[in-house]
Amino acid sequence: MSVGPADLPAGRPTGRPAELAADLPPDLPTGRPGSVRTVFLGSGPFGIEALRRLAGHPRIALVGVVTAPPRPVGRRAVVSPTPVDTTARELDVPVLTPPRLRAPDGVAEVLALDPALAVLADYGQLVPPAILGLAHGALNLHPSLLPRHRGASPIAATILAGDRETGVTLLRMDEGLDSGPIVAVERVALTGTETAPELEAGLAVVAAELLARSIGPWLAGALAPRPQPAQGVTLSRSLRREDGRLDPMRAAGELERQVRAYQPWPGSWFETGAGRIVVWRAEAVEEQPGAHAATPGMIAKHGLVTADGLLGLREVQPAGGRRMGWDELVRGRPSIVGSSVVPVRQ
Repeated sequence: MSVGPADLPAGRPTGRPAELAADLPPDLPTGRPGSVRTVFLGSGPFGIEALRRLAGHPRIALVGVVTAPPRPVGRRAVVSPTPVDTTARELDVPVLTPPRLRAPDGVAEVLALDPALAVLADYGQLVPPAILGLAHGALNLHPSLLPRHRGASPIAATILAGDRETGVTLLRMDEGLDSGPIVAVERVALTGTETAPELEAGLAVVAAELLARSIGPWLAGALAPRPQPAQGVTLSRSLRREDGRLDPMRAAGELERQVRAYQPWPGSWFETGAGRIVVWRAEAVEEQPGAHAATPGMIAKHGLVTADGLLGLREVQPAGGRRMGWDELVRGRPSIVGSSVVPVRQ
């Protein structure tokens, strides 16, 4: 964690002046004496633990949670609130669900809560300047070691790249994409076996701890943000369904990382003449005997032939079926061995 001299002047205002406090609507929460009126912005599960820690922090008066509107989820398209929405209601915190936060009515709805600080984790929308300019700014918990893996899918990008280390960065947001100055960092070593859900769950706990120990010093002006370095910037984009297709012309190690990175969305899969097969667990076997004599894309007894060896398939799910071991699928569909994946239509 980076700690430096104060960058905020002592006594900086944390909300409305005291003489205007009586103007607040009577149903708005005020919090503990000396606490700072705060809004939390988040939607996905990464932000849940941070929200809980923020709600219990003695320096914070959590006056509202901003999250995405309910949307269809799952195969049955059941309209459901976001994980953060559900948690906020459990905590009895007011919930706002503006479809577009940058729209004038979305901004007005948030500012009506009179916040002095915004904290964001896994929200998924751009934050307007009016919220970035709050008295104590807008802080973002980002699950990578910035400036590496800015953007929409940093956890997947970390696994795909084979990084041996990741972490959480607490930054003060500016109008760029994850480009604001760094407030604090917590580093985490990786084993090279993590799936995206496992890594997200672990980093969510790290993020909550980092926020809990940083928020007091930040409000006191004891944390000095430092600019992100110009070197080492990478950008991760939003994932698309087609990204999940396993390309046998790539190396087995790359495909194994893809299988771990793209869970649960967009998944990793290949097409066969009998339908799609989703791969949940795989192993790179780069020196499989005889594999180099086979054509990449051929389905072998133990997996998929790739550009440099074999992607050993361990757990799969055929279209319309349940998850099962690859050996079980081969026993039920022996004709699949020796066939080839269906190539991408151009």
